[in-house]
Formats: sequence, structure tokens, C-alpha cells
Amino acid sequence: MNIVKKESQIGNHTISFETGRLAQKATSSILAQMGETVVLATVVVGEAKEGIDFFPLTVEYIEKLYAGGMISSSRFIKREGRPSPNEILKARIIDRSIRPIFKDDFLNEVQIAVTVLSYDKLNDPSILAVNAVSLALLSAGLPFEGPVASVKVGEIGGDFILNPTNIEIDDSSLNLIVSSTEHSISMIEAGADSIKEERMIEAIEFAKMSAHKILELQKEFLKEIEPKEFEYIPHVIDKELFDLIQNKYYSRIEKSIWEEKDNNLFKDIIEDLKDKYEAGAISEVVTTLEKQTTREGILNKKVRPDKRKLNEIRPLYIDIDILPRTHGSALFQRGETQVLSVVTLAAGKQGQLIESIYGEEIKRYMHHYNFPGWSVGEISKNLYYPSRRDIGHGALAERALERQIPSLSEFPYAIRVVSETLASNGSSSMASVCGSTLSLMAAGVPIKSPISGVAMGLVADEEKNEYVILTDIQGPEDHFGDMDFKVAGSKEGITALQMDNKLKGIPVEVLKKALIQAKEGREFILDKMLEVISQSRSDISQYAPVIETIQIEVSKIGDIIGSGGKTIKGIIEKSGADVSVEEDGTVSVSAQTQEQREIAIKMIKDITQEAETGKVYDGKVVKITTFGAFVDVSPNISGLVHVSEMKDGFVKNPETIVKIGQMVKVKVLGRDDQGRLKLSMKGIS
Repeated sequence: MNIVKKESQIGNHTISFETGRLAQKATSSILAQMGETVVLATVVVGEAKEGIDFFPLTVEYIEKLYAGGMISSSRFIKREGRPSPNEILKARIIDRSIRPIFKDDFLNEVQIAVTVLSYDKLNDPSILAVNAVSLALLSAGLPFEGPVASVKVGEIGGDFILNPTNIEIDDSSLNLIVSSTEHSISMIEAGADSIKEERMIEAIEFAKMSAHKILELQKEFLKEIEPKEFEYIPHVIDKELFDLIQNKYYSRIEKSIWEEKDNNLFKDIIEDLKDKYEAGAISEVVTTLEKQTTREGILNKKVRPDKRKLNEIRPLYIDIDILPRTHGSALFQRGETQVLSVVTLAAGKQGQLIESIYGEEIKRYMHHYNFPGWSVGEISKNLYYPSRRDIGHGALAERALERQIPSLSEFPYAIRVVSETLASNGSSSMASVCGSTLSLMAAGVPIKSPISGVAMGLVADEEKNEYVILTDIQGPEDHFGDMDFKVAGSKEGITALQMDNKLKGIPVEVLKKALIQAKEGREFILDKMLEVISQSRSDISQYAPVIETIQIEVSKIGDIIGSGGKTIKGIIEKSGADVSVEEDGTVSVSAQTQEQREIAIKMIKDITQEAETGKVYDGKVVKITTFGAFVDVSPNISGLVHVSEMKDGFVKNPETIVKIGQMVKVKVLGRDDQGRLKLSMKGIS
């Protein structure tokens, strides 16, 4: 074995990279460690496939349960299966960090797999993963213009924290991930407590500066292994075909972009040239010319395909209460992008149970996003299961709003929002943020602040150092542009960011301008939203369950549950409500009617209430003896009325005063020396 290992102190953590010991059959592999968290990144390179004009890169991120010392709680399945949403989101972060750094002429198939082998419950393996992948790609000698370094930034008490632990991130007002090269930013992902634009830029600059030591560690590692340059055949466009289409069809292509969309353009060119050229090659040339024309118009003339100003939002259509029986619904349309968001409320226990290397948790607020093919006029192969893109967009919209959701004590519901993309031409994810805010407010969820979102674009001429920033990008500007920068936030500041780019990176100064321009756009949209519904409704839908939580002593939990669950089952059967009890004594009662809820709560209070000395209760006579009568007030309050406490004067036979089953009023006198409850019927009006 030729083992090479390098390590460095990065902030409060030691990060190490190693190769040569594990996964020797892969094209390259890197073992990376931070604390006791360990990941293995492997790269395998295949051949270039004929007839494709895109880079076939796949990235998988795999969390092994054994890494966290866990065995699945499922009785039937004990091995890892299909990737979880969390694993898909981490894989997307890696992909978005590295994809733009490859040379454009490299189209060989590349598969990257990151396996989490050990997790110490503190250090985020996904941050380690991006750095390990960068080094594995460079070790393979691929045409990858890195290195790329990734860091996480938190903020506690006004101070930035580099690579915060999972404990620290829970207390942080910021959760920012930045991947960068030596000069610019390749990827951003963030969630925040309405942070100001200026402070977010400071956090991004702090991340970029902090990443420098990781970049240096990767460079030092490469000096030790001296990787050989990977040989490949560069992909080039057919020059003869390019000139032919440009000379014959350029004016028609130009007219289709700037005047009226020509739906027959591509079909006509294919028909004209099919005898000599493949459809794939023709498509590549036409797309290249469309891109060239669109970019030149934006850069040189500052003109957009739909004639909007650079900072102009497309026309908005906003409505709520679209669906009659759902708990909340809203329609948000911006230009040709249309999203229907629907809210469902349920008992808190109906949140999603998530099992992973991080342990088990209940996810109470869920946002799901759907993007069927028909929303863009295409036939879908799958209409049932979410794609990785669906999961990524849903998570972004969820992140934008999750810090605005009231606590369980304030609003005792599990909340599911589904955003259905009905039509799309640019940033349906940000439309989902707007639609979700509207539907939550319509459903009566008391969110802390309304949130809106907008997607920012960029067209750049790096040689001339010219950058044109676009507000509210649509399809062609996204497809042919250099950046998709999604910004969501409240009036107070940013709550979520996601930045992808097609350049080798974006300068921080350009991102700063984009954030300021985005602020104007999202505040304009938010004002229009608030014209439709200005605040959350005070009441929830009549079709939503009625939920109330009460707090009981932990020592009383057993009384509520009963032997074998007999008591709680009885409450549920008699009231028709659903009852759940937490370990801290929180009891949640969910019912379809107010009457059902009140019956259940009364039964619970009867079981758990303590007798108060001097207080008068209604009770039932359950037993009569020669010395008095036993009276049950509740399952937890039962005592003896002595004959001397039945009435003033001497009572010879208690049966002359009370009968079995009779309801009587009794006052609590206290307890005797043995702790038994003493009751009285005297002096009660």
C-alpha cells in the first residue's frame, strides 16, 4: 500500500484526507475525517457515450446506519434501501458544488459515491463529503478546475461559527453552506432567521475566507501523490454543421427568441438536414445559437426575451380558498408559472417519524413539491413518485418557512403543505414559497412573518468583467444564463438561499448586488400577497380537527394510559377523540367536533385532578357501611363520608341518608393519618 495522509487544523476541528488504503479498484478514492466522522469518496470514470451533448455525472450520498451505531427499527427491513430525502439533498449539494468546475468539453461518464462510514453525532458528514469529492476528482487527474472547498457557517450571539456542531446549529440563527474555489463561489445553500442582506454577505465572505485553509490542504495533498492527467477526447461541435445552420436559419432563430416563438423551427431544421446529420447534433447547434443570441441581447442591449426591464417582476395573479374542503389553499401565478398550494392540519403525532444516522425525530412541518410533466406540456414517465428535483425544491420552500411556523405549544398541529406545479416557466420553487405562505395564512396557521421568494439570474462576460443581473428569471434566462439564485425572506430579512451557477464561480461582489436587487423584487411580491390576505386568519377551517393540549404531572401519565392501555382506549372509545401522551406530560386531544374534544378533556382531568381541601365536588355513592359511605368523585378522587359528617346530629343508619348510586355533593376535609381522603356532606348549600 502506498498510503498518503495529510491533516490540518481548520477552525476548532482537525480535518484529514487519506488515500491508498481503501477502495483501490476505483479510479480514485479519498477517506476524509473530521472529529470521529468519516466518509469515503470514490470516483469511477467511464467512456464518453456517443450521441450525447451533456455531461453524464451522477452523485450518490449514502448514510450507513452502522455509522451512527444504529439498526433500523423496522421489524421487516434491516438493511439500507432507497435514498432518503436527506441523502438526496446532500447528494445535490455535492453535485451543485462541483459540476460547474468541470471543463465544458469533457463528456465522459463519471460516477461519484460518498459513503458515511462513521458519524460522531457532532460533525456534519456532508460538509466533509464535498471536500473529499473535490480531492478525489483532482486525484483522478480529471479535467476538473478545482479544488473546491465547502464549509458551514452558523451564528450564535452575533458571532460567526465555522463548521458548527449539530448541537451548535440548533442554537444558531443561520445555517449557511458555501462551496468555493480560490477566487469565487460555486454553490450556496442557507436557512436563516430573517437575516439582513448585508449580514448574509458578511457570512458568505467569512465562509470563503475560512475555506482557504481547506483549499491549501488539498493542494498539499496533491503534491504528494502527483496525479497523472486523465486522457480524453474533447467534445466539439461540428463546425460544418454549425456554419450551415447559422447561415441558413439564424434570422429565424433570432426572430423566434425576440419576436414570436417558432414552434416548428427545430422540426423544420431536422427535416431539412436529416439525410446528412443526426438529430442530436442538429439540436446541439440550434441550442448553441439560441444561447448565443439570447446572451448577446441581454449583455449588449440589456433586452430580455419578453421585453421586461432587468429588475421587473412578471404579472401576478393571487387568490386564496381555491378548494372548498381542504384546510387551506392558495393559487400563486407569476407570468406563466402557476402553483397551487394546499395545507392539511392534523394531530401533532401525525408528523413524520424520521430515522437516520442522526437518530429518530418527529418532523411536524412538512412541505412537498410536485412537478408533473404536463406543467411544461410534456408527457411524464412517472406521475406518482417525486424526482430528486422535486425533493430539492420542496426542501428549499420548507426551509424558507420552517422558522416562521409556531411552536407546538402555540399551535398544536402537524402541518403538511403540498405545492402542485400546474404550469411552469421559471422558478416554481419560489412560487411555492409564496403559495405556501398564502395557504398557511388562509388555513389559520399563525406564522410569525409572511415570506415571499424570487429567482435571480445572471448573464456574464468574464473576459470584459461584465455582469447583468436579472430579477424573476424565466425558462430561457435560466437555461442560457449563468446563475440561478433563489432568495426567500420576510420584510425583516432572508430566510432561505440557494445558488447554482454554470460559471466556474460567482464573485462575492456580484452576489451582493443580486441580493439587494432580489430584496426589491421579493418585497414587491410580498406587498401584492398581503393585499389578498394581510395576516393569518384567527380561526381554522371547520373541516380541520379541533386540537387542544393540556399538561399533566409526569407521575399521572400511568393513570391516563392505564394497565395495557385500557384507560386511554376507553377515553378514545367514549369520546370519539384521538388522545396522545408525551413523555413530558403533554396530552394532545384531537377531535372532529368541539363536543368530542370536551368529553375527552373532562375525562382526562377527572383522572388526573388532585383533591383540594375545602373544595366541593359532585360524587357518586359506591358503597355503604355501618360507619359511613364511600363516594367516588373521579377515578383519582375517592373517599369516606363518616356518619358524623353526613348531617348535623346523630345518624344511626347511613342508608337512611344515602343510597347506592346516588349523586351527592361532598367537601374535602383532608386526609387521615394513612393518607385516605376524608369527605363531608355537612354545611354544603
